[in-house]
Amino acid sequence: MKIRILPLTITAALTAAILFGGWFAYRHYGIVQPLDRIAGSVPGVTNAVVETTNGHVNIDLQLKQDANIAEVYRRLKKDGASEIGSKTLTLSAEGTANEKLEQAWSYSLFDVAQAMENRQYTGIREAMNKLSDQYPGVTAETSMDEDNVYVTLRDGENAKFVILPRQPAALEVWPNA
Repeated sequence: MKIRILPLTITAALTAAILFGGWFAYRHYGIVQPLDRIAGSVPGVTNAVVETTNGHVNIDLQLKQDANIAEVYRRLKKDGASEIGSKTLTLSAEGTANEKLEQAWSYSLFDVAQAMENRQYTGIREAMNKLSDQYPGVTAETSMDEDNVYVTLRDGENAKFVILPRQPAALEVWPNA
């Protein structure tokens, strides 16, 4: 039996093009584009860039000053549930932060990190209250759900949005069990 090289090469090339082309088309039209459309319809979102990897969906958001970051996350997770599936949703949000907001966040970062590390989330609210006292005109809002802690700092027409992922307690194996 003689194998013909030209028909075999053409068949392999067409098979690869159909397979990988279909995969890329599904990813773009079945996941990225619907999530992009959903993110664009959420109040407070001005721009969204969706990226997918093996187990993650990353969405980079550009938000208006009056956006509610916790509500944006809830809406994306609920409305995009069929596209996200079992993947992990990760948001990164940008507002119109100015130097004063960046300094205020840097001022409270140690207290926030300590509260997150010790899983004592009321410490974040206390840190934000101290921040408002230290930086007049800066207001802070905090909220939390089962996935993240959301912090919003506002100063007039400027806003800084921070999403802090909550890590669930990991089960440990006892050495004497």
